[in-house]
Amino acid sequence: MIVGTVMRKIKSRSWKKQRYFKLQEDCQTIWYKSKKAGNAHSTFSVSDVEAVREGHQSEVLLSIADEFPPDRCFTLVFRGRRGNLDLVAESAEEAQSWIKGMRKLIENLENMGESEKLDQWICDWFKKADKNKDGRMNFKEVRDLLKMMNVDMNEHHALRLFTMADKSQSGTLEDDEFVLFYKMLTQREDVLRLFQSYSGDGQKMGLRDLEEFLQGEQLEGERSRQHALELIDRYEPSDTAKMLHAMSIDGFLMYLGSPEGSIFNPCQQGIYQDMTQPLCHYFISSSHNTYLLEDQLRGPSSVEGYIRALKRGCRCVEVDCWDGPNGEPIVYHGHTFTSKILFKDVIVALGSYAFKVSEYPVILSIENHCSVEQQRAMAQHLNRILGDKLLKTTLGGKIPSGLPSPEELKGKILLKGKKIGSLEDSLNGMADESLMGEVSDEDEAADIDENLRTDSLHRRVRRSKQRLSKELSDCVVYCKSVHFSSFKHSRIHSKFYEISSFTESKARKHMRETGAEFVHHNGRQLTRVYPSGMRTDSSNFNPQDMWNVGCQIVALNFQTAGVEMDLNDGLFSQNGRSGYVLKPEFMWSYDRKFDPECPHSNEGYRPVSLAIQVISGQQLPKVNIKEGSIVDPLVRVEIHGVPLDQAKQETRYIDNNGFNPVWYDNLQFTIHVPELALVRFVVEDYDKTSKNDFVGQYTLPFTCIQQGYRHIHLLSKDGTSIPPASLFVHIKITELALSGLRPQ
Repeated sequence: MIVGTVMRKIKSRSWKKQRYFKLQEDCQTIWYKSKKAGNAHSTFSVSDVEAVREGHQSEVLLSIADEFPPDRCFTLVFRGRRGNLDLVAESAEEAQSWIKGMRKLIENLENMGESEKLDQWICDWFKKADKNKDGRMNFKEVRDLLKMMNVDMNEHHALRLFTMADKSQSGTLEDDEFVLFYKMLTQREDVLRLFQSYSGDGQKMGLRDLEEFLQGEQLEGERSRQHALELIDRYEPSDTAKMLHAMSIDGFLMYLGSPEGSIFNPCQQGIYQDMTQPLCHYFISSSHNTYLLEDQLRGPSSVEGYIRALKRGCRCVEVDCWDGPNGEPIVYHGHTFTSKILFKDVIVALGSYAFKVSEYPVILSIENHCSVEQQRAMAQHLNRILGDKLLKTTLGGKIPSGLPSPEELKGKILLKGKKIGSLEDSLNGMADESLMGEVSDEDEAADIDENLRTDSLHRRVRRSKQRLSKELSDCVVYCKSVHFSSFKHSRIHSKFYEISSFTESKARKHMRETGAEFVHHNGRQLTRVYPSGMRTDSSNFNPQDMWNVGCQIVALNFQTAGVEMDLNDGLFSQNGRSGYVLKPEFMWSYDRKFDPECPHSNEGYRPVSLAIQVISGQQLPKVNIKEGSIVDPLVRVEIHGVPLDQAKQETRYIDNNGFNPVWYDNLQFTIHVPELALVRFVVEDYDKTSKNDFVGQYTLPFTCIQQGYRHIHLLSKDGTSIPPASLFVHIKITELALSGLRPQ
């Protein structure tokens, strides 16, 4: 890899160009060059690559499968929304050396400790700024680098630190000297202040000091002595301090920057919830128009959409099926100009990726517009490709009395769609094949058409009244799509395995008029809510409103970044990122009536106060590419929950400092239903003349917050991490006395 290789970069059947690829000496950067474009070259970092796929495992490589054998082909999958890089090597051996090499480099990066990652980050900046590539930097280069790193610094101060770091007195800084300069520059006064307030001698924290800190500030109870010993063992770099059972400032910083010092409680990172409740007792991470990578009118359809959603923990994906040529059903957004993909390719991807991130069940939501013949082809593909993964009958083959649990359905794919007759009938062999009916309940094209009452965007669409094929009907077991009449009708007539779908506007109407009944309905059966067909740009509605009434399958456009997807990622960041989160008991317990509009009347009402001190920020990324521009950061904290809990407050902005801004600003919130609240931290670049620019965010469930002094590791717009950017905060949660809080 270091020697370099010529490979073909493939974009389509007709676009195949040779490129020279080479791993740089740092073993972190891939450099590549176009043969024709003279000096034009590009680089990407190994840390940008999420995975390496061997063989024909992308649509582009499948399209040229007849030209190049799979053992010469591979795909680099990038993080976030960047497109894949499809490559063909000259030989199978060459392909293998790149596949194995890239995987090894990715693994090495993932196994790096916090301080190694930081050193790596500093070295990357050093290389960027070392313009003449002599491995040393003069003061002017250092000053330019500080600008690039978002630091606006007093020149005298910078020069003083530069001189102190220049141990060799050469007037330049080499690698190690630059790391020393950087560490002096980033001396954390806020952490030092905290450390010294607990340290007996200002140099180290003894075991007793650390134990007091863990008990008094981090609110750790009984095992704080044991935990203090573990932390010293894990994070203290000095062997002398370790022998003394003490922690230095370096060890303290490493602990605070680690997952244990993070705001997210590590105990809730794995599966910690009861997974044996019926499916309808869980919020389920759900995607809408999963096949789209961009907008709903002209965007490309791609199997990649399913792979990306499933890798983000999504457990309910949507497939819009239409009659295609040669008897093969196709998937695309009907009556629009989006491109088309084969139904069977979607099912192959589903079979391969459904259980890579979570072993809990995947629901395949079918929007069916196919003729009976092509529905039979769909059923054949489902059975042949998915085999035992497809749930074809009830567990144990018996007539059940309620929905099974995620635990019982591990490794299973459930089809959601129309069904001929009842589940009981099909188990008894009594389903009548001659039944007519709508084959799909969610014709979004018809929704758009209904809303517009015009022929300009779509031709008039009538909801289909064609027959449903028995073969496809038989694949539907626990998720039979039915039309929703009213909550009263459902209470009397609905079966537990029936599921209704609502557009966001219909769901909102029911929330406003009968919120408590909606909650009750969702305690018994599943509900799916999907975005309005009018959202042609694939924007999203706020999922929190739907979760407040217990809707389980709240389908979002995963391809569109923004606050709505941040909330979705935040809710499902707990419980092992399994895509299933148990709803609070008051939302499914039969004898409790919960009304999100009126939480005070909820039995077990326990409001809390959340006090957040935003202390400082570290290495915030630069958002404005203008030369010399530096971030003026402010932090906004948003609470998303029941209507009474919706709130936001922000700190003041700090002029020209994205590197180590310090606030010490206090924000205070009252939270009435903590079990449903999400807390979102947003950093923005203040601009008095136009809209603030987004810098980074982090969203988590209120119930997963650790109290005390904590770091928040920020994420990009795409939800990917942007190390070492972080916030340092202090969190305090207290229960509130009920008197004076309940409205009279």
